[in-house]
Amino acid sequence: MSNSVRVQPDLKFVKELQQFGGESLKKCYQCATCSVVCPLSPADNPYPRKEMVWAQWGLKDRLLNDIDIWLCHNCGTCSDLCPRGAKPGDLLGALRNMAYKNLAQPNFIGKLMSSKGLPVLILIPAIIYLVIWAIRASVLGTAFPLFEMNGHDLVVSKTGQIIYGGLFPGDYTIDPIFALLAVFMLYGFFSGVTNLLKSFASMPRTFIVGRGKEPSFLCAFIETLKNEVAKHTQFQDCGADEKSQKRFKGHLLTMYAFVCLFVVTTIVAVGHWGGAFLMQKVMGLTDPLTQLITVAGSTPMPLYSPVKILANVGAIMLVIGLTFLTSRRASLDKAKQGSSFDDWYLLSVIWVIALSGLGSELFRLSGLATIAYPTYYVHIVAVFMLVAYLPWSKLAHLVYRTVALAYARKIGRIPMQPVQH
Repeated sequence: MSNSVRVQPDLKFVKELQQFGGESLKKCYQCATCSVVCPLSPADNPYPRKEMVWAQWGLKDRLLNDIDIWLCHNCGTCSDLCPRGAKPGDLLGALRNMAYKNLAQPNFIGKLMSSKGLPVLILIPAIIYLVIWAIRASVLGTAFPLFEMNGHDLVVSKTGQIIYGGLFPGDYTIDPIFALLAVFMLYGFFSGVTNLLKSFASMPRTFIVGRGKEPSFLCAFIETLKNEVAKHTQFQDCGADEKSQKRFKGHLLTMYAFVCLFVVTTIVAVGHWGGAFLMQKVMGLTDPLTQLITVAGSTPMPLYSPVKILANVGAIMLVIGLTFLTSRRASLDKAKQGSSFDDWYLLSVIWVIALSGLGSELFRLSGLATIAYPTYYVHIVAVFMLVAYLPWSKLAHLVYRTVALAYARKIGRIPMQPVQH
């Protein structure tokens, strides 16, 4: 005789899930088309049909501890072919959006990640940098300075060259703020990943013929980075139609654009702090290596600098990638796939970063100080928002999905492989 299972629906959770983008889940009548057509779903206990059942029943704990919500790449095939328009892809996206806001600590930031909380999220960095800008203006007597370096000191430039470091009271003011933000972001991800792995602890292992011993998490993580992240193989597996290709190209270009810009930022930071500040100011070193490190990170850079070239290549890649992603998002059939606040928030913030970054460079080269400085102000506010709120935004999937894919590889929960003829 089978044991009975008592189901205790969480109706508040169901309503919250609908608000996050799963408003169509009630249309599902369990035909299982979604699980059959998904190119990434494993053969054993496939998704997203079971998630649709759990969502209708309000089984919050099962859903938020479900690794499969992270394995889904939201290609939209299940939603396109759903005969009832239940949008199972949107449901899994809504579950991820809920997870972003609750995994990392402090979770009050997650609660602000909504259309109602957006003004607060913008005001925090806007006020911080406006106050710093006002302090600098009161000290030096002008809001839009034209500065150049004289040794280690900022002086008014006779050539009229625009130096964005002149916005702040001291050449080393902006970096400490972003260093603190980076530590805050890492703490958020540490708490989020820790909670994520705890939720996977009870996941059953899948036996794979010929696989042998279960790999360590580190080995699985490295393989995930080499394949799913570096090559975006699962994005390619999602489909070969125009919509899927836009998504694949957009994600790949955007990811590598961020890699390029991260390398540039690192070189500038190391040159600024490791060379100009630590080695020269503190240690008094003037050897060729110190000079090389200092020069490599010295800003503003000439257009022929390899670091500047890499920065501009990254910026162009970012704009192209965003164009693919935005075009694809705007062309979605709303009857089959929707877009949430989290989707447009992320795209909007990155667009502002890309356009204000390019604008800052162009206006600086044109000598238009009254436009260049406000544009740079917008740029650093947007970068602050991207970095500080990263563990609670949709871009956090770069970390959480990678961890989930690695854990799935470790336990053998991988997509069903097509039969080779």
